Amino acid sequence: MEKVTSADGTAIAYERYGSGQPVILVGGALCDRAAYVELAKALAADFTAVTYDRRGRGDSGNATPYAVAREVEDIGALVTALGGVAAIYGHSSGAALVAEAAASGLPFTKVVLHEPPYGPDDEESQRESDEGGEAVIRLLDEGRRREAVETFLQLAGMPEEAAKQWAGEPGMDELAPTLEYDFAVVGNTTKGGTVPFDLIAKVTQPTLALCGTASPEFMIDAARVVAKTLPGGRYQELEGQDHVVPTEVLAPVLRNFLTV
Repeated sequence: MEKVTSADGTAIAYERYGSGQPVILVGGALCDRAAYVELAKALAADFTAVTYDRRGRGDSGNATPYAVAREVEDIGALVTALGGVAAIYGHSSGAALVAEAAASGLPFTKVVLHEPPYGPDDEESQRESDEGGEAVIRLLDEGRRREAVETFLQLAGMPEEAAKQWAGEPGMDELAPTLEYDFAVVGNTTKGGTVPFDLIAKVTQPTLALCGTASPEFMIDAARVVAKTLPGGRYQELEGQDHVVPTEVLAPVLRNFLTV
């Protein structure tokens, strides 16, 4: 494990696998760097694959008040530590964070946005998104972390029993408070979590928008809309896959895009 110091003094923990062009793997909600070790190892023959703990998770530090811009600075610090330029992959809310980082002008060679969980833009969907995010944050404020995780997972489309089982997994209590960070990144509780068209239009790097054909429909729609909005966007569906894609399926797709 290595650490880099972000602009506000927060220590960010990361690990490297392999050698070659750096590619940073950015996790979504309730994930620390361990969630992407298998993928990093699968890419290590061709890249320096980097997993890291987003602030407030694992071995990374934290600071208050939270701001999405601080997480963008964390990624910037990683890019600098890796030599000043890198490709980047983001999954779920991690993809929304990657969009923020790419739009800010960080020196990425290529960008992959894997199912950023932006919601529909109709009034009812936006209201439900805001109310759902507020309910999770309320549970966190009350110290009911397991219930907050269960509620979040069901909002994301997971069946109730699976959500309860996942919420009971080791480490979920420690990661639960960072759900508020993911809501901020995606825009839940403030603007309905819809596609930020102005932001996406600023992502000028060659970018691949990915989704699985078995994923929730709103995530598929979001990936399609993002791809159309991107100045240099490509769209690819992973046949039969849902939100979490096995490494043996995902790694070749990333390798092909990042090396072409």
